[in-house]
Amino acid sequence: MSNIKWIKLSTSMFDDEKIKLIEQLPEADTILIIWIKLLSQAGKTNSNGYIYLNENVPYSEEMLSTIFGRSLNTVRLALNTLQDFGMIFIDDAAFIRITNWEKHQNVEGMDRVRRLAAERNKRYRERQKQKKLTEAKVKDVSVTSRDGTEEELDSEREEDTDKEIDKDKERERKAADVIQFWDENGFGINNIHAKKQLLSWLDDSSFKEPSSVILKALNIACESDARRLKYIEGILKNWENESLLTVKEIEKTNHNRQKQPKEQLNYNPEKDRF
Repeated sequence: MSNIKWIKLSTSMFDDEKIKLIEQLPEADTILIIWIKLLSQAGKTNSNGYIYLNENVPYSEEMLSTIFGRSLNTVRLALNTLQDFGMIFIDDAAFIRITNWEKHQNVEGMDRVRRLAAERNKRYRERQKQKKLTEAKVKDVSVTSRDGTEEELDSEREEDTDKEIDKDKERERKAADVIQFWDENGFGINNIHAKKQLLSWLDDSSFKEPSSVILKALNIACESDARRLKYIEGILKNWENESLLTVKEIEKTNHNRQKQPKEQLNYNPEKDRF
């Protein structure tokens, strides 16, 4: 993912009780500087709060010591302190994640960062089409009318930008819900590739409410004790193939199937297990 250019820091961050407690510790200033550096590094990685060199290689304490320009013992002290206070999480594979990363994301500034290339091209074509229509209209109006038209277009562009920002905020919120469920229900916190693949269904599916449908599939995987990406994607593909595009449609179909004799059921979680 492309990195983001800024993160959010609350003006009241030093009123937080965890920060106040850290300020009473030895090396407090250095620990807080490393905390800010970790937030910044998570922004550069731009992977839902994870910090790593690449998807297969986590940052070691020695790496962070070099990157942050601090002694190894100081970095260890900071990581242990921040982990004890629940500000970071370090999994068994040594991948570091900022807890509650969504509080620190600059969601407003990510409106162009996470756009798919296809979406950007589509908007470009629409702008070019609108430009041609506008140029044709301009030839037939007076200077006064032209000024008015330009003002209206500026207003429309501002409204479109606001809508895009709101849409991105909502997408980030839904992605955070999916990741939180995944992490808290034993699907594998450090399985970053699988999480990215699952989140792609938010943008590249025909579901009308993709986040709710994904959460429904995750719940079924939990109930079937099949916490694997292939199993979840198998469920999602089955629903798409059957044109079940909302949770309501899925639940209605499942309810009807439960009334049928078991030998007539087409979908069997045990049989279709991946």
